[in-house]
Amino acid sequence: MVNIEGLNFAYKKGIPIFRDFSWKIESGERWSIIGPSGCGKSTLLYLLAGLKLPDSGRITISNGQSGVHKGKTGLILQDYGLLPWSTAFQNVALGLKIQRFSKAVVHQTTTLWLKELGIDSVASHYPGELSGGQRQRVAIARTLVLHPSLLLMDEPFASLDTLTREDLLNLTLSLWRKEPSTMVLVTHNIEEAVFWGGHILVLGKAPNSLCTIIDNPGSGQSDYRESHEYRSRCQQLRGLIQTSANSVGGTEQ
Repeated sequence: MVNIEGLNFAYKKGIPIFRDFSWKIESGERWSIIGPSGCGKSTLLYLLAGLKLPDSGRITISNGQSGVHKGKTGLILQDYGLLPWSTAFQNVALGLKIQRFSKAVVHQTTTLWLKELGIDSVASHYPGELSGGQRQRVAIARTLVLHPSLLLMDEPFASLDTLTREDLLNLTLSLWRKEPSTMVLVTHNIEEAVFWGGHILVLGKAPNSLCTIIDNPGSGQSDYRESHEYRSRCQQLRGLIQTSANSVGGTEQ
């Protein structure tokens, strides 16, 4: 579970991005975060990942077990973040090596995830020899190999073509169904947000104080894109974003 209480954050000498902002995610949920440029989508993700610290307020991440523990958090970025001098296999194995797993465990686990994501045939290739979709699959495998309880994705498919983007969206959904960790996707793409997120958080023009949330129970179904509900959700979300771009702090639903 993720619980944000009374979050305040601003970049130095800038307008506050979040002001007394609270938000809650239950374990195993899939969320999309969307909003106009500069609203704080990526900033919120980096706060959850611990890459930025709040000015005040509290962020609690629980792994769903009794008591409160810091859950394992994984972060996937748009630019992949792969080491160009390392092969796909070496990139995926990196986290396991840093955590000092045995060579046998590193080899077995890395091989398993390369096969799971359909990139075992390019295990010996370097990032510069891979397509954009293959590089992103390597980045996903490198994160999932550590079994994070919270997976954060910052526009990971934005630079990919439509078919590759849809393929990777379907892949992450398939992985979630097999092992339903908590997942949060930041995107600027309305259709992507509606298809993927079981819940959608809409941020408005900074500072954000209240949550605008759309529950989206039909998301992820294979025929969802062809449904009236999907088109209606996209239209609703487009209107909310247009409204939030001209308002301060969002509205609550």
